[in-house]
Amino acid sequence: MNSQPDDPRVLVFSLRNIFGRALNRGPHVEFEDIICEVDSAELLAPMLDPSSRRASFATRLAYHAPVLLNPGLPRVPRRRQYDVLFAVCGFPQDLIMFDAIEDLRAACKTSVCLLDELWIKEIAKHRHFLKVLAKFDIVMPFQINTVKPLSEEIGQACVHLPLAIDTMRFCPYPDPPERVIDVYSMGRRSPVIHQTLRAMAQDGDFFYLHDTIGGSQAIDLGEHRTQVANLAKRSRYFLVNPGKFDEPGETGRQVEFGYRYFEGAAAGAIMLGERPDNDLFPRLFDWPDAMIHVPHTSGDIDRVIRELDRDLDRQETMRRAGMAQTLLRHDWVYRWETILDAVGLQPLPGLAVRKDRLKALAEMASGQGPARQAKLNRAPILARS
Repeated sequence: MNSQPDDPRVLVFSLRNIFGRALNRGPHVEFEDIICEVDSAELLAPMLDPSSRRASFATRLAYHAPVLLNPGLPRVPRRRQYDVLFAVCGFPQDLIMFDAIEDLRAACKTSVCLLDELWIKEIAKHRHFLKVLAKFDIVMPFQINTVKPLSEEIGQACVHLPLAIDTMRFCPYPDPPERVIDVYSMGRRSPVIHQTLRAMAQDGDFFYLHDTIGGSQAIDLGEHRTQVANLAKRSRYFLVNPGKFDEPGETGRQVEFGYRYFEGAAAGAIMLGERPDNDLFPRLFDWPDAMIHVPHTSGDIDRVIRELDRDLDRQETMRRAGMAQTLLRHDWVYRWETILDAVGLQPLPGLAVRKDRLKALAEMASGQGPARQAKLNRAPILARS
């Protein structure tokens, strides 16, 4: 098997040029980029004609009939044989894009599809899209509770793959900045907690950073991810909650958690919010004080923060543990290693190189390696009142 760059063994089919500015696609692009960094991979990212309504029509039709039309993707001539076809599907509707690349699946020995978001109650609604998954050799949903019902729907065993992030982007080391943001909140938020934090910001020297503009599009997705990371690593506290916690009707009360928990831990921020009540969270975030549970209906987050500010040693221990654990366990490179094992391929040297860099950063973050003196904590609120 030739693993030279001019003869790639992995074909990464990316939707970045179709949905690339959508904020929730950022982690997908990160994963694809890391695969290309550590393996011998070719990125295929087709584009759709923005003036065409074909994709919209094909998607609407598939909701009502078992007909999947090509949404307008150009035909890609087969150039070589690959060992693996890899694709990330953000939502079931994305599968209509993958269905249009039948000739590429034939050019790959094994095909793998990751499915980011599919709630159990939505399976019947997306049944026509989900038929595409049966054409892949390995299907890996990110949502653990969806694995069994999805397997039953497509007649093929699915394998759960946990979420991850580019932890090196979020890690503050080797040159950690001062944490000048007291609380960072992005995306969905609890109205009760939001109002309490706003009051804290108005009453004193307290920096509460939160979204003030709605929308789901970025000017540049890479820049957006870097900006989020830069803000998170400068934050003392980071708000987290399970996926769509404020829309139980949409989730059917299925409890799943997203990238926020990984981002907050990797940045060394103390996570405040609801601890996901499912079997997966305590397995992935199994270190002491991984987060502080604050129900989204709670009105006393100010008390929680003030109590934590009385114990700076505990804060530093929490920050260091979160950074080290994510660097050693929850970077995308470990998920790629899992996929390689599933398809029977050996890792290439680039994977070990990245793991070595992660290990070195983890040693710095845990206080075991060389680094500039870290300013892990801004002065607590009590000292500034």
